[in-house]
Amino acid sequence: MIFAYRPLGAGLEKLPVEGDLSDALWVDLLSPQPAQVEAVEALGVSVPTLADMQEIEVSNRLYREGDTEVLTIVLPGLDRNKEPSFGPVAFLITPERLFTVRYHTPRPFETYATHAGQSSAGCAGRRRVFLGLIEEIIARIADLLESVGVAVDEQSHIAFRNPAPRGDELADALRALGKQSEQVSKYRHALLTVERALSSFGLGLETEKDKLLTSILKAQVKDCQALTVHGDFLSGRIAQLTDVMLGLINLEQNDTSRILSVVAVLFLPPTLVASVYGMNFPFIPGLESPHGYLIATALMIGSALGTYLLSKWKNWL
Repeated sequence: MIFAYRPLGAGLEKLPVEGDLSDALWVDLLSPQPAQVEAVEALGVSVPTLADMQEIEVSNRLYREGDTEVLTIVLPGLDRNKEPSFGPVAFLITPERLFTVRYHTPRPFETYATHAGQSSAGCAGRRRVFLGLIEEIIARIADLLESVGVAVDEQSHIAFRNPAPRGDELADALRALGKQSEQVSKYRHALLTVERALSSFGLGLETEKDKLLTSILKAQVKDCQALTVHGDFLSGRIAQLTDVMLGLINLEQNDTSRILSVVAVLFLPPTLVASVYGMNFPFIPGLESPHGYLIATALMIGSALGTYLLSKWKNWL
């Protein structure tokens, strides 16, 4: 699909589906088909494939091709099945317009156009649209990190509540923490790619000596660095809570083992008495006595009771 936008007043106006792309300031390609790629390449740009965008080499993500500056970053979004995913997004900045190529749906690409004129950079040119999109992306990642913080607070409440959680609840909490840890690592990766793209983009601004855009760029780089620090903080909290959860699980297992051990010890003396009277020797004291059964039963109960009182006295129970 192709979404094209042109300047209108202080904002952006979406062009009709069959509109002339030469009038567009921003052309957004979502999982483009061959015909759509040809229409864009007719404007003088080479559209990278998904395989090209997934290359991890810096030279394949941040480079110049003639007058076109290509910047590829990794962003969270939704796939075709509306499931959370992370994928690359390429920004192609030409002297006339901005092209974006993506194969999933990061939310900023759906929300930016409606308030493009309200961003700090505005939308009067392709570089300003790029910085406006980056501003929206950074804000979105900040919101996602904040949602992780809320989820971690919920798990913290579970871990430190009274009475302590047990069994399946601890297992569910550990799975939730593992999921949040994975999300934080991906958000930090996204921030890293955004910061690297901004650094590369800033080289072009230095040659043009645009002080306003340079100051906006520096502010966005600082935002990325601050959010990275916040991500590190969340990772530390998650690691601490994971240790607490594992400790609670160990305590629960130790309590279970202790109970089983005490029960085994309580039944050990009665088992010994029963074993003695169960021996097949011809002469056993009290074997012929009419009260032998009661005496043996009393010995077993007394030995169990004595073991129980000893355990209570030693604080083993």
